[in-house]
Amino acid sequence: MPTNITESVQADTGKIMLSVEGDLLLEDALLLERIAGAIVDERDKDVLIDLADLDFLDSDSAAVLKRLTETGRIEINGVEIFLQSAIDLAERRS
Repeated sequence: MPTNITESVQADTGKIMLSVEGDLLLEDALLLERIAGAIVDERDKDVLIDLADLDFLDSDSAAVLKRLTETGRIEINGVEIFLQSAIDLAERRS
């Protein structure tokens, strides 16, 4: 399934939410990284990445997601157990 990234604003926090649906492969994760980075750098807004509707995440993409969370301005939400395991594995590799 192709990756779909949609942007919205959380009314209560003002954070920009990027909702990701479909399969997240490395190329898509790098695009997500560029989008989230641009929001933080150019708009000076914090970002929440919602992965609740993600169907697949490979280990290379998990490493990119882990790197995103290290900025302190990007948060990941909606991570199911198997996705959290992939992110934890990527964290141990770095």
